[in-house]
Amino acid sequence: MLCLRNVTYRVDGRRIIERINMRFKEGMTYSILGPNGAGKSTIAYILMGVMKPSEGRVLLDGDDITNLSITERARLGITLLWQEPARYDGITVEKYLTLGGKIKVDKNEMREILELVGLPYELYAHRFVDKSLSGGERKRIELASILMLRPRYAILDEPDSGLDITAGELIENVLEYFRRVGTTVILITHHEEIAAKTDFAYFVCAGRIIKKGFSREIVDYYKKTCGRCFLTGRMEV
Repeated sequence: MLCLRNVTYRVDGRRIIERINMRFKEGMTYSILGPNGAGKSTIAYILMGVMKPSEGRVLLDGDDITNLSITERARLGITLLWQEPARYDGITVEKYLTLGGKIKVDKNEMREILELVGLPYELYAHRFVDKSLSGGERKRIELASILMLRPRYAILDEPDSGLDITAGELIENVLEYFRRVGTTVILITHHEEIAAKTDFAYFVCAGRIIKKGFSREIVDYYKKTCGRCFLTGRMEV
């Protein structure tokens, strides 16, 4: 189990998140839902080790991993999909997905994963991951790379950003694949229709957990609460 225990993060004395407690059990899918600026990506970066908490601990299977690096956490099976996908000139999609041949995969498996994210194998396997690809295509390739890894924990930061109207179906397919292979998913989003596809959700606003529970219940609460917040200019809890 991956946990955040009383995690607070500050920058120049300004609180970004405060006393966050979260638990992510094996094989489940989670969403961290909230408006822009709520602190959701900060939580993702602390889980991955990009940022270190000002207070609190990150635990994996009861062991304290708060001070472990990104690389060390990756070796333990934690992976992050960045909100803005990277571009790599001079490397094909096929080589990128296999880490330059380090990952041995069946061609049919690669075909299945590329088609799962909406990219036909014949059209994309030998293309370069460079400026010739759109942001949406690079996002799909990045998703495919995490599917290929089959990590213990996949943290997906706004996986639907930059995608077209088929994003909902794509995310649903990705979640189903991860469920099938036993990966625990932690999905960061401000879209309630995306959060509703997960099993369990945390609603975060102004750096705090406002409510947690089954995803559809939290999505309903989020719609009502954020609607009132935008109208009145304050959070009603």
